Amino acid sequence: MIRVLVADDEPLMRVGIRLILENADDIEVVAEAGDGHEAAEACRVRSIDVALLDIQMPNRDGIGAAEDIARLSPRTCVVMLTAFGEEASVTRALRAGASGFLLKDTGPNELIRAVRLAAGGEPVLAPRVTRQLLDRHVKSGQHTEAALERTAELTPAERDVLRLLGTGMSNAEIAGQLYLSAGTVKAHISRILTRTGCANRVQAAVLAHDAGLLDDR
Repeated sequence: MIRVLVADDEPLMRVGIRLILENADDIEVVAEAGDGHEAAEACRVRSIDVALLDIQMPNRDGIGAAEDIARLSPRTCVVMLTAFGEEASVTRALRAGASGFLLKDTGPNELIRAVRLAAGGEPVLAPRVTRQLLDRHVKSGQHTEAALERTAELTPAERDVLRLLGTGMSNAEIAGQLYLSAGTVKAHISRILTRTGCANRVQAAVLAHDAGLLDDR
């Protein structure tokens, strides 16, 4: 079973998400929270696979909660629930360790699919949406020295994988593009995360942009 936390300061939103997710045989909502402090504490004391966090919450918002969860429960995948008009928060959430984003009006089937993808370590946004999000929210053309240093030790093969990951491709798409097996791509991504200090593939995609790897296309 995929164990899920739902954190939102609106009780009706939490109830709605719970009802949707519990229609899936392989998903169980094991905790709810009304603010960021409660969300982080729940992840600390319980075994949570996926935390769905509203960005706007009292006491400590979803971004702060994502930072706390990354420290207290690194195994938990954090997915932010966001709405249009919160663009400034998206980049902060990416850098805080969020694994992806869902709009609050996401349909039931897509919500269930997203939770499954997040639990499996895959991005929770379709590649097209991921590309749009990164292109809009991550600074482009301003390569940072830190990003260049973090990617300097990657092998040519790892840089190719990171570049394609930065475009929003899934593991299967990267494998097809580079004529590799899915297992090889997964192993490359694992080494990339370790070598660059990224918490997840979304942070790695941001790093690819910051380091200018997408300019090599």
